[in-house]
Amino acid sequence: MEVILLKDVDKVGQKGDVINVSDGYARNFLFPRALAQQATAGRVAAVRRSVDEKAARERREAEQAEETRDLLNKTVLTIPASVGSGDRLFGSITNADVASALYGARKIRFDKRKVLLEEPIKTTGTFMVKVDVHQSVEPAEVKVMVVPEGAQA
Repeated sequence: MEVILLKDVDKVGQKGDVINVSDGYARNFLFPRALAQQATAGRVAAVRRSVDEKAARERREAEQAEETRDLLNKTVLTIPASVGSGDRLFGSITNADVASALYGARKIRFDKRKVLLEEPIKTTGTFMVKVDVHQSVEPAEVKVMVVPEGAQA
């Protein structure tokens, strides 16, 4: 019997796959657990259409992510911070600070977990910070300049 999988099933297939299984397996396991439905010409066409739409959407998202990455690679952020002796900061610049500075500069909102800062910045200077834009695109590198408050960059 041909069925369309509605969810991923171990050792059988992925969601959206059209597979051939025994009648008993389909009726006694897959159908009662809502893991599959019987394949008809209309359902198969609908599944193929949704798979194509999903692939097209992912391509568009990847293209937009590449454009965003190129924009971020050209971005230079200046973050003012309170400085003590020896160019050491009172506190530190965290990934959340970089994400909010990105929003202020480019009006692009990033989750702080997408800003790949290995450890907080604790001194003034220039730093290259990676920002994860999309899983299929390599991270962007943003130049972050930490300056004392009141100083012009």
